[in-house]
Amino acid sequence: MAKATKKQALGRGLSALLKDPDNDIKSVTDKNADKVVGNIVELELDSIEVNPFQPRTSFNEETLRELASSIRELGVIQPITVRKMGFNTYQLVSGERRFRASKLIGLPTIPAYIRIANDQESLEMALVENIQRQDLDPIEIALSYQRLIEEIQVTQEELSDRVGKNRSTVTNYLRLLRLDPIIQTGMRDGFISMGHGRALINVEDPTDQLDIYEKIVRQGLSVRETEALVRSFKYPESKNTSKSKVTPHFANKGSQALSDYLAAKVTIKTQENGKGQLIVPFKNEADFQRILNLIKSEK
Repeated sequence: MAKATKKQALGRGLSALLKDPDNDIKSVTDKNADKVVGNIVELELDSIEVNPFQPRTSFNEETLRELASSIRELGVIQPITVRKMGFNTYQLVSGERRFRASKLIGLPTIPAYIRIANDQESLEMALVENIQRQDLDPIEIALSYQRLIEEIQVTQEELSDRVGKNRSTVTNYLRLLRLDPIIQTGMRDGFISMGHGRALINVEDPTDQLDIYEKIVRQGLSVRETEALVRSFKYPESKNTSKSKVTPHFANKGSQALSDYLAAKVTIKTQENGKGQLIVPFKNEADFQRILNLIKSEK
């Protein structure tokens, strides 16, 4: 399996800033608050507490171990979100599975988005401004869209208006987050494009996604070739059926003679039961009348 390079941890400087008791950031109006809002910060896992009002209390141990294995290999792809409760203390808002899986493998820190008092408007402005940057990869854009929807609580329609994009564009980016984390990392590191990712989304099983992803990277497949590969994977029977349909010799010979007589490229479609169709193209009304007259003259 081709592996993408791990992303470097972000926000280490911000992490140090948040540990300065003389400049504790409590509100969006405090000094350096603008450096925190909308950015990713590396937080110590020990400084984060689980939200006591989290409605989800049961976590599948097997899937948690699988996520932990992925994080060990690739790091945390999607940062968690926390609420600042006091000096260097935070409460989990979203991402408890990522939080638990990171603790399971003994990670000291985790990338996080920090919510602070009265930061709603500033957060929205920071996220929209961030999306307008030219150097963002598709996954970074998708994560920013997701944050706006979840934390600012807007619909996809409202989001499309705020960021100046068609709703279909927003939807296509958000769908990328359904890809396996390895593929998301590959897209962030430039191994594949968004076009490749959009084709892979049509494959539901993550294992199958990874098999195709490996072929794309190993063989350097284009987006068009990837789309064809996905189609042949999803509909193998149609590929086999098309190969088994051999046009009979008499039909091939007859269609050629008819093409010559009508001065038009006649094509044939056959079925397994021996039935078929003759398709005669025409360029315009005059050409149609010409072909019709030729056919009538044979009566």
